[in-house]
Amino acid sequence: MSSKNSTDKLDRVVSQARVAREEREQSYRSRALKMYPWVCGRCAREFNQKNLQELTVHHRDHDHDNNPGDGSNWELLCVYCHDNEHSRLVDSAYGDSTTETQNKEETYNPFADLASMLKKRK
Repeated sequence: MSSKNSTDKLDRVVSQARVAREEREQSYRSRALKMYPWVCGRCAREFNQKNLQELTVHHRDHDHDNNPGDGSNWELLCVYCHDNEHSRLVDSAYGDSTTETQNKEETYNPFADLASMLKKRK
């Protein structure tokens, strides 16, 4: 193989790598990482270059095609908080019993007769 051919091949590989990098930088994840501090929006865990792969972009409206340029549909979440967010969405589709108990009207008040009980003690 001549040095001309190997130089041409190397130039093509470098050019392809640059194009791929530019495409990645235009992706919503790259834009979000440039736009927001590297901190989980839920647990406030901070990230650096070593653990940045554990920081994800969450779409607030759960529509991965909704990527406005201002980033208003994104929030950075660690993988754990991101999984939790999507689990809550799945759970809500099956009905969440906590909302049923929270909406019920309370009928018992443990402090209803507190004033008279305190007067009796004196």
